[in-house]
This record gives sequence, structure tokens and C-alpha cells, in this order.
Amino acid sequence: MDIFKPIQLFANLATYQWLRIVPHSYWGETINFFIYDTIKIGLLLIVINYFMAFTRYYFPMGKARDLLLKRRWFGLDYFFAAILGVVTPFCSCSSIPLFIGFVGAGIPLGVTFAFLISSPLVNESSLYLFPAMFGMKVTVIYNVFGILIAMVGGFLIQKLGIEKYVKPELLKFKSRVQVEKENGGAPLPLVELLKYFWSDGMNITKNVFPYVVLGVSIGALIHGFVPATLVEKYLAIKQWWTIPLAALLGAPLYANSVSVIPVMEALVKKGVPLGTALSFMTAIVTISIPESMILKKVMKWQLLAAFFGITIVGIMIMGWIFNAIL
Repeated sequence: MDIFKPIQLFANLATYQWLRIVPHSYWGETINFFIYDTIKIGLLLIVINYFMAFTRYYFPMGKARDLLLKRRWFGLDYFFAAILGVVTPFCSCSSIPLFIGFVGAGIPLGVTFAFLISSPLVNESSLYLFPAMFGMKVTVIYNVFGILIAMVGGFLIQKLGIEKYVKPELLKFKSRVQVEKENGGAPLPLVELLKYFWSDGMNITKNVFPYVVLGVSIGALIHGFVPATLVEKYLAIKQWWTIPLAALLGAPLYANSVSVIPVMEALVKKGVPLGTALSFMTAIVTISIPESMILKKVMKWQLLAAFFGITIVGIMIMGWIFNAIL
């Protein structure tokens, strides 16, 4: 069941009936994509930030943070974060609201990045579309490598010790004790508490949403106007350098895995090596210009560069391995 289908139906209605734009045209694809993703990510921001405001108030985030930082988890914390990314049906930009909630709640940065990498990279599409298109062997190898990339990427970012490059406004939140102290030491009435959750969540939403609109606008233009044939002739060349080329060509683009997997299948049928096509696809769904525009609001360029650098290297390694063994 696609929980976002009503939004897609509305985007179709607004684009093709109210605005009377020709379906499957460049502008039709662009406007439809913009309406759909703006509404979807906006709603996710509101819902997730409200939920995280509730969580920050009641859940002892300080203890949870200390537990994750001080206990020896032997990588299980990164594994659980990556698995959470697998079961969330989000593209890279849609994962950011939950990522912001984790960071604001005090969850270790590396663990949150493991989620941010795995959420678009390994998802329901790679689980149920891959077997039919590429076989079970490719499906298993891809998903295992995807989870490993997320875990290693999160681990490396944690070890770099670059938490200082997260924008400080995301880390400012009041605990339950602080809120009740401001209320004279008494618990807030239910109505006031709900208003507080809404205000706390909306503060982050209002700061980030303009960047969502800007990022989705760029992604929509790329989605509508960049034809797949542009890359076919370059990626079909069977050389080691086509893997970095595929990742670099895919990085500026933006699409979710459901829409890009058929493109990948078409590339493979036209002679593009599977590892090269995978590098192209994973770069599109994991790192993109729209995602970088939104993330730039919540982190400084040093952290953004580390995230993109580690992720794109992992994507290239996976591509080379696939081309070598298949």
C-alpha cells in the first residue's frame, strides 16, 4: 500500500486537469514532481517534528545518548539504524525530517547518518523489484552491501568527531524538567502541552521548509528535463573509470528508487554493466542536489562534504565489486 498515493493523485489532478499541462511532457513531469514532493516532504516534516517534540519531552534523551556513546555496542547501533532506514519508505529528501529529529533528540551523529544513508539506498523497492528484474543473487548482494555502506559510513562520520558542524539551532530543545520549571514547577495542562509540542516542532519545520522548496524545485527541473539517453552512450563503455563517472552523473539527479530502477533495468538491457548501472542508480537515490540544499540548512559544509564523500566512495566500491563478480 502506497501511503503517499493520495498526494500523487492530487499532484496529477493539479498538473494535468487544473493547470492543463500535457502529460509526459517535460513541463508536465517537472510540475507534477514539484507538487508531489513538496507536499509529501512538507507533511513529513510536520508529522515527524511534532512526534520528535513529544519524544524529546517524555523520553530521557540524555540517558539514551549516553547509553549509545558509552556502552560497547560492537556496531549493533549502526546496524539497527541502517535497518530502520530499510523499513522506512522514504527517498533521500524525505528521510531528512526524521534525521533532523534524531539529531535534535541527541542521538549520536554517526548513528543518524547510518539511517540517512540506508533509508533511500536499501528500501522496499530494492527488496521486491530487484528479484524480478535482476534475480535473487543480485538482490541479496546489493542489499547486504547497501547496509554495510550505511554502517561503515555512519561509523566513519562518528569517528571523525565533526558534531560541531551540525547547526546549533537543531540541538536547542527543552527537557520536561525545564518546561515544568518555567510553569512554576507544575505539569502543563494537556491543551498547553499539545500547543508546546506543535510550537517546538514547527520551529524546525519553518526553518527547513524553504530549503525543501528550493531543493525540490531543482530536483523537479532535473527530473523533467534531463533525458536518460544523455548518459547511455557513456556508461556502456566497460572501463574502470565508468564507475566514478556513473556516480558523478547520478549525483546531481534526483528520483526515488521506484522510478529509477526501471531506468537502471533499461540501461542494463542496452549493454551498461550492472555495477555501473547500480552506481548510477544509487547515486541518484542517495545523494542529490536537492538533498544537499536541504541538508545545508542543518549542517555546515564540512560535515556535508564528509557525508557525500564517504557515501560516493562506498557507491563506487560497490559498483566495482559488482562488475568484477558478475
